[in-house]
Amino acid sequence: MAWSGIVRTAIEGAAIAMKPRIVRAIAQLGYLDAGLYALGRLLADASGGRWALYKYRFVAQRVSGAALSGGRGRGIEVRLCRHPDQLPRPYPRRPEVLAARHQQGARSLAACKDGRLVGFLWLLGDGYLEDEVRVRYRLLSPQSAWDFDVWVRPEERLGPTFARLWDEANRLLRAQSVRWSCSRISAFNPGSLGAHARIGTVAIGSAVFLRCGRWQWMLASLTPFIHLSRGPASLPELRFDTSGLPHPPSMEPPCATSNK
Repeated sequence: MAWSGIVRTAIEGAAIAMKPRIVRAIAQLGYLDAGLYALGRLLADASGGRWALYKYRFVAQRVSGAALSGGRGRGIEVRLCRHPDQLPRPYPRRPEVLAARHQQGARSLAACKDGRLVGFLWLLGDGYLEDEVRVRYRLLSPQSAWDFDVWVRPEERLGPTFARLWDEANRLLRAQSVRWSCSRISAFNPGSLGAHARIGTVAIGSAVFLRCGRWQWMLASLTPFIHLSRGPASLPELRFDTSGLPHPPSMEPPCATSNK
């Protein structure tokens, strides 16, 4: 068989193998986001990882007074960790990332079952310096907080861990008179999008970032809308104001959060 025939056969075979994944991605993400996801994978592969494409959706969720876990997960202990040395080990994040979060004043809620870390989420009071792309998020209302890096061990994702984490987060935020918790979610992560949708969220914006070596382009639905960064010293700031969102019902008296 001629080389052209071999190459054509290989390409056709790859296309057939990829078709179910393409169909599944479109069903989960929609045509636009599935296309961006495919483009990002292509750019990363072609550039050896020097180019990367991200799309984020920004959402706000009401700080709830009702228990999301419905009484399940009583064997899961949720600890408030104010310093990196309080985090359970092993912890699936790099030490330099944890140090940067601590410098920003971030705190983590860590969920443990039978002495083993099964999930965590992070909270900040007035915004967040993103650690995946160059951007700073700023919250304009004192009644809002920023949550990020919500993680649940894969084998626990059908259980009550996610809800238990948010029950404790809501108790902590209510104690601080916070009414809305804002976050960014990858538009390419249908699992995370679905989990947040189930606990109720309001869309507050979106942004696409294209990283090309040291250069970064941003296209966002919020001011400054378009930004070009030529290096680490240049980064955009996206501001979120929850004061115009409808107030949730009156909050319950604050309860103490487990801090062991």
